[in-house]
Amino acid sequence: MKLKYTFLLLCVAMIFASCSHVYTPALYHQDIVYQPKPTSFDTAKSLTYISAGVNGYTNTNFNDVLISGQLNLSQGYVFDGFNVAYGGFAVFGDYQNGSNDKTKANYFSDKFFGAVGGRFSINAFTTSGRADIRFIGMEMAYSHEFGDYASFRKNLNTQGGYYVDPRTDLFSIGLTTEVIFHNRDDATFQHGIRGFLGTTVGHSNLDDTYYNNEDATARMFRKIFPKVSYFITFKNYFGTFEAGSNIFVRFGYKF
Repeated sequence: MKLKYTFLLLCVAMIFASCSHVYTPALYHQDIVYQPKPTSFDTAKSLTYISAGVNGYTNTNFNDVLISGQLNLSQGYVFDGFNVAYGGFAVFGDYQNGSNDKTKANYFSDKFFGAVGGRFSINAFTTSGRADIRFIGMEMAYSHEFGDYASFRKNLNTQGGYYVDPRTDLFSIGLTTEVIFHNRDDATFQHGIRGFLGTTVGHSNLDDTYYNNEDATARMFRKIFPKVSYFITFKNYFGTFEAGSNIFVRFGYKF
């Protein structure tokens, strides 16, 4: 009987916790994306990539939805045994509040957010047949957020009593592994599959409020986030599909 009572209390606690509104930066765990680079079987050893895409995801507690468009410009290089890429990006989106209770203090239906930033990527690879095996790599991204949603979080943070991370500057870093290969009869028709595992560094105010009961191990694993990406290119056109805590699709041109 005591065990059943304890289990009931835990269930109730989880339900109430899931109803809590947690406001995190708009690009939290969304600043890392696939950075294309030339392969060993490309004729050009340096390429410029320009692309546009749409990203959709939820907030930490899955009760709000964020939709954004993204523009990317990057430069990629291939050398003997390793690749390098760097670039910049801009994001423009809408934060849609999942709550329907208009009587709550600070209620809003949706707010604009934007961000600009830069990315850097490097990896080592070996070639086997029609594939470049990019067995180890590192990626990092810096972003600065602006707009109504960023101002809203800063204002909530000064009021107190809310679960909010007011940061507008994020820096994420992580490790990658990838295999990219070309079709049997056409080296310009390529497919790539990449995995990423990383974290956003820096202190979040939520560690002192919403997650203050976590131990160090639980906190470490919560901050690690994975992503998987599929890349396809044909001649000078390319596209990516990415999934993690989000769904991101984009198309672009290389020259």
